[in-house]
Amino acid sequence: MPWQRELAEEHPEQLLRGLIHSDGCRVVNRITASGKTYTYPRYEFTNASDDIRGLFTAACDQLGIGLRRMNERNISVARRASVALLDEFVGPKS
Repeated sequence: MPWQRELAEEHPEQLLRGLIHSDGCRVVNRITASGKTYTYPRYEFTNASDDIRGLFTAACDQLGIGLRRMNERNISVARRASVALLDEFVGPKS
């Protein structure tokens, strides 16, 4: 809907905060490679709606937040700078 896109473009931080609080999470990811374990924070967002995922990715693009599609419904934000940017305005779930 045009009004949704307009609001999303005017308030991308609030949109991302709300979407992550409703359909996302911040986790500590752990991977083991070459015998070493690495831990790092990342955000994950899951939604079945193409439109909602489109609003999420457009807001991330607008703010310079790098993301990866994990699969059809799941999006991950794991780059250190992008996670730090989201941390500035997402805050803990309440």
